[in-house]
Amino acid sequence: MSRDKIDTKRRRFLTTATTVLGGIGVAYAAYPFLASWLPSTTTKAMGAPVLVDVTQLEFGSRLVVEWRGKPIWIVRRSQQTLDSISSLNNVLNDPNSLEPQQPSYAQNTYRSIKPEYFVVEAICTHLGCVPTYNPGLGEIDPDWKGGFFCPCHGSKFDMAGRVYKGVPAPTNLVIPPYRYVSDTVILIGEGSERHPK
Repeated sequence: MSRDKIDTKRRRFLTTATTVLGGIGVAYAAYPFLASWLPSTTTKAMGAPVLVDVTQLEFGSRLVVEWRGKPIWIVRRSQQTLDSISSLNNVLNDPNSLEPQQPSYAQNTYRSIKPEYFVVEAICTHLGCVPTYNPGLGEIDPDWKGGFFCPCHGSKFDMAGRVYKGVPAPTNLVIPPYRYVSDTVILIGEGSERHPK
């Protein structure tokens, strides 16, 4: 065949079209493979922070949410409850929260940023059971001032999640990382070293 009969424009077009279609084909074939490396929406949701509005939470009430597959309790404590917390120090295993079961901003008497609102993982530190919330005086024993009781093995925690002496649970309840987005909205899963005013 002579050089005069070869259509170079057509040849370039066919070469370009084949290259473009081949590139598109490679992209379509690679996408599922690369997408499989991304975390699923379920995985993302398991670790995603949770926004909680506590506007409607009454004194003595508890709100339950889930974060990372764990039950998180938010309890609104009355002034009477807050006043009784420091009176229990002599019967508690770790009254000053020296074990690192809470972020530094919650290592205080009330184990919270704002004393009124208590945010805690509702999982007993003994074997991982979910304790019950018993805010009433004398419900567990005559000296009971309210708190959390694990019915599985009898571990007791006060209204700041601090463990009593002589029970199977070795440490205080865990405080998750959290911060206040506003006066009544809490973001669980992200901490802040700053204390809100």
